[in-house]
Amino acid sequence: MPAPIEDYALLSDCRTAALVSRDGSIDWLCLPRFDAPSIFGALLGDPTHGCWTLRPTDPTATMQRQYMPDTFILVTRWESADGVAEVQEFMPMSDKRTDVVRRIVGLEGTVHFTTELRMRFDYARAVPWVRQTGTSHAPALRATAGPDAVVVRGSRSLQPIMRTPGASW
Repeated sequence: MPAPIEDYALLSDCRTAALVSRDGSIDWLCLPRFDAPSIFGALLGDPTHGCWTLRPTDPTATMQRQYMPDTFILVTRWESADGVAEVQEFMPMSDKRTDVVRRIVGLEGTVHFTTELRMRFDYARAVPWVRQTGTSHAPALRATAGPDAVVVRGSRSLQPIMRTPGASW
């Protein structure tokens, strides 16, 4: 069940926008423009319709969020028993491509994070073919479904979860 609409924060690059829940999940994003089909559609269904979660593994972690002053950078501060960390999220403006940046900044102690990325193209009607690309120093995942493609760049632990044909997504 998606969060109430008032619990979402907005990221935008003036061409499209992402909605981020209080749980650290991007539940809506159309690429590359507002009028394009969604890649994350959990807002209208459930996580199987596409979402990208980024949150602490500690289920008791508390959060506060706000935009950095005079910016459109969303800062979510997570506090757990072992530490404090921030997730800084934004969509830089560009004429050439659309980027979503999600950066974790440790402030004190240790906070372990988990992420789950479920890309579903064309309003969740197309499950992409995902493959590892890039290098060991700059890993990336490339997701392709028909004419649509997305490249996700991140840490070295970025790996696709392999599913067997016919498995539940």
